[in-house]
Amino acid sequence: MFALNLPNLLTVARIMLVPVLVVALLGNTPSGDVLAAIVFALASLTDFVDGYLARARDSITTFGKLMDPLADKLLIVAALISLVSLNRLAAWVAMVIITRELAVTVLRLGATQAGVVMGASMFGKVKTCLQIAAILAVIAVHGQPLWVSLLVYLAVLVTVLSGLDYFFGLRRHMQQAQTEGAGGI
Repeated sequence: MFALNLPNLLTVARIMLVPVLVVALLGNTPSGDVLAAIVFALASLTDFVDGYLARARDSITTFGKLMDPLADKLLIVAALISLVSLNRLAAWVAMVIITRELAVTVLRLGATQAGVVMGASMFGKVKTCLQIAAILAVIAVHGQPLWVSLLVYLAVLVTVLSGLDYFFGLRRHMQQAQTEGAGGI
C-alpha cells in the first residue's frame, strides 16, 4: 500500500483522468474537445501541485517518486496517441516525444540500479511545460494555426535537447560515481 497523503492522491487522480481524457477526445461528443482541454489542463495542474505539496509538507514518498513520473508519461502519451489518431498531430511528433520519454525512463531505471539518482533538471521542467502547452493548444485550437505549429515544433526541439542533456548529464554522473567508487577502495 502507499502513504495516503494529498500529493499521492493527486497523482492517483491524474492517472484516473487519463481514460477520461481519451474518451473526451475520441468519444465524438459535441463538447468533447472542451472537456478534453479542461481535463488535460486539470491533470497537468495536479502535476505541479503534487510536487510542490510533497516538498513543502515534507511528504515525499517512494510511491510518489515512482508514480508521479509514470502518471505524467501516461497523460502525455495518451494525449499524443489520441491526437495522432484524430489526425490532429503528425505521428512523427508523437513518436519523437514518446521515444524520448521512454528512453529517459529506461536510463533513469538503469542509473538507479547503479546507485546514481539524477533528479529533474530545469531543462526537463521547461520541456514538460512546453509539451503541456503544445498538447493543450492542439486540443483546444482547431486547424492548427502557425503559432500552434511553432509551439509544437518548439516542444519537439526542447524534448530532444533535454533528452540529450539528460543522457550526457547521466553519463557524467555515472563516471563521477565510478571515479569516487574507485577512489574509496
